[in-house]
Amino acid sequence: MSNLAKTMDTIADLHKSHGVKQKGGKLYTQVVHRMEAFRRIHGTDFGLDTEILVNDGQKVVVKAIITDKDNRKVGAGMAEEIRGQGMVNTTSALENAETSAIGRALASLGLAGGEYASANELDAVERKTDALKEEPKKVVTPTPVQEEVKVIPKPITQNRVLTTEERRERHEEKIPDFEHWCQQQRTKDQLDAYYNDSQSTLNEIKEHNPDLYKKAIQIFVKYLDKFERKTNG
Repeated sequence: MSNLAKTMDTIADLHKSHGVKQKGGKLYTQVVHRMEAFRRIHGTDFGLDTEILVNDGQKVVVKAIITDKDNRKVGAGMAEEIRGQGMVNTTSALENAETSAIGRALASLGLAGGEYASANELDAVERKTDALKEEPKKVVTPTPVQEEVKVIPKPITQNRVLTTEERRERHEEKIPDFEHWCQQQRTKDQLDAYYNDSQSTLNEIKEHNPDLYKKAIQIFVKYLDKFERKTNG
């Protein structure tokens, strides 16, 4: 645990060089940079596991837990995302919530990167507020016997159709994400679970960008082979 002070100093430097300006002008150091610094300094001294608490088709809640070598919990964080709210959550709400939860778990160890909330959470406040406002409207229709209350759902607002270039850019951003999260999986079962959770995103990439889909699959295969070599060795 003594090296955490060194990690805090490293992330403080990253905050100056890699900080992303958020609404209001505050800087935020992304989770990927904080996680890289955390692993570079501590190696495997700490474990990081994520758990899906809710995934009901409307919202996703993920919990991240950091443990030490003795399997004692030393840090934790939770995050919620609402499916369909914003472009990212249309296809990747689970990955988005997982990243936010990990960011908050790191923040609980003092590795906050400028804000305790993750960048996605800071940006998500407005999205979640809008989602709560979108409650179904109630319309009363009279009948000969009694008044029947019918719930008329608010029409779904279609997201703007992405251009081919925009879609490819978004898919290209997912390739390093796959690499990063595959690195975090500690067992073959966890890798399989992450692969299954990523199917909707992979299918979208396969449909529109087959070449990027091959790159993504190669990443999963690489880490699957790694686990199999450990098992067989």
